[in-house]
Amino acid sequence: MPDKMWMVFVAALVPMIVGFIWYNPKVFGNTWMKAASMTPEKIQGGNMPLIFGLSYVMSILLAFFLLISGFIIHQTGLYGLFSSLEGVNEVGTEAYQQFQDLQEQFKDTHRTFGHGAIHGVLMGIGFALPVLATNSMFERKGLAYVLVNGGYWITTLALMGGVLCAWA
Repeated sequence: MPDKMWMVFVAALVPMIVGFIWYNPKVFGNTWMKAASMTPEKIQGGNMPLIFGLSYVMSILLAFFLLISGFIIHQTGLYGLFSSLEGVNEVGTEAYQQFQDLQEQFKDTHRTFGHGAIHGVLMGIGFALPVLATNSMFERKGLAYVLVNGGYWITTLALMGGVLCAWA
């Protein structure tokens, strides 16, 4: 997996690509603008290079968490189980060999785009949607705001999960 860390940077592009499509006026852009009390003037008034740059940095953090959490790629959880064992990183020890054997046994299990996408959807529904909905209630945003943004994050996390699970 460490040799494929470049996939974090690729997966981090997914929120931006999906966002360009999702928030396009021909898709959900007009609904979002109304629900978010946004205007074209407000949008144009922002520092877009800074906003997109920081959004990409946040997407890198998100992709990295998805990769190392063990939620998308279950094999990363094996190291969490073995990391406290003495000698797990020392070639020739029993702990090292057990860890290597399990890595070999389960190396490609559940490593498909579809499996990662399912877990991405679960993360969207189980994490992103509740946080977004809670914030939206306190900000007095309506159901349309929650549905547009929640749908975006569920879709985005599904695609990020799929990309990372299949190729990282």
